[in-house]
Amino acid sequence: MFRKADANPDATYEKNLEMNHLSLNHLATFRWVVRRGSFSAAADALNLSQPAVSLQVKQLEQFFQTRLVERTGRGISPTAAGLALLAHEKSITQAVEDARAAVNAVSDAVTGTVRIGTGATACIHLLPPLLQTLRSDWPLLQVGVTTGNTLEIVRAVEENRLDLGLVTLPIGQSPLIVSHYREEEFVFIINEAQANTFPALTPEGLHTRAFIAFESGSGTRLLIDSWFSRQGLTVSPVMESGSIEAIKRLVCSGAGFSIVPRMAVEMPEDRRGLRVCSLQPALHRQLALVMRADKVVNKGLKEVLRLFN
Repeated sequence: MFRKADANPDATYEKNLEMNHLSLNHLATFRWVVRRGSFSAAADALNLSQPAVSLQVKQLEQFFQTRLVERTGRGISPTAAGLALLAHEKSITQAVEDARAAVNAVSDAVTGTVRIGTGATACIHLLPPLLQTLRSDWPLLQVGVTTGNTLEIVRAVEENRLDLGLVTLPIGQSPLIVSHYREEEFVFIINEAQANTFPALTPEGLHTRAFIAFESGSGTRLLIDSWFSRQGLTVSPVMESGSIEAIKRLVCSGAGFSIVPRMAVEMPEDRRGLRVCSLQPALHRQLALVMRADKVVNKGLKEVLRLFN
């Protein structure tokens, strides 16, 4: 009996090739499943669907032809074979990074991908000119940007999901390398028509007025709250938002005042309809770059770091 010829021999070849080669992405997914103890928790961390995570682990098991994880009363645990793989996973990943660095060292091209994490305000108002310069100078370099709060960005850098983070200090206990980037002022903003109704831009002069604040729990909100609390005062915002652009629109509508990073109103088009003033006393935050101590600084990452200096 003759077997029917494959309708797409190229697709079959590619599938077999995939099954016979170790995927670094699958290794990383396996590590996350073991670390989080479930497929769903790993899927959340990796921003993948649960079926996709399960499939990657299954394909990794097919490559090694053995079970790597098993279900227990506490969730997903590695088998003896899985533990053996974990013992080598870090050295495998490091060997690939070393090989990539060696290849880049003898190549004039700046290629690859650099993953940056920062807050939404910096993403909108600080990164675009830097990214435009990178795009112009090194068109083959891919730069991915993730937004989040300082805690989220620091955790992602620690777990090697991001290469570099631009965050607000302090960041607490962390093994990361922290490099001071710049100091930034926070400023008072109000609808232009209401500007003269705020004679004193002090904690005492503002704490009873309609305040449109950043969402509770954010590093920015904690910094602003501490500005009031140092004078023994608290504020009760009339509105909260995680979006700097939404806050500016609400202030423009006359709903109240806000306190925002100066970079958000630096350009004339960003402060249209707003009066921008310094606070008394002045309020500043420290921005810093964070990176793993063992991060291989390839040419792409080196160019990104150069632009921040």
